[in-house]
Amino acid sequence: MAKQDDWITTQEAAQLSGYRLDYIQELLREGKIKGRKWVRDWQVSKASLLAYVREAERKGEKRGPKKEG
Repeated sequence: MAKQDDWITTQEAAQLSGYRLDYIQELLREGKIKGRKWVRDWQVSKASLLAYVREAERKGEKRGPKKEG
């Protein structure tokens, strides 16, 4: 079970990972990272996101679409 402070907003997940917000949302929809709906907004498991990023880097995959700017 995730700790209370493990849950971050999708915007925070995008900042932490360097991925665009729409890519974070895609990862949630596909079940590649853990998420939960809190009231009307989605939250992301920070541990799940970091594990996904580490695994993608280990495999030599590109880190997904980057934020522009």
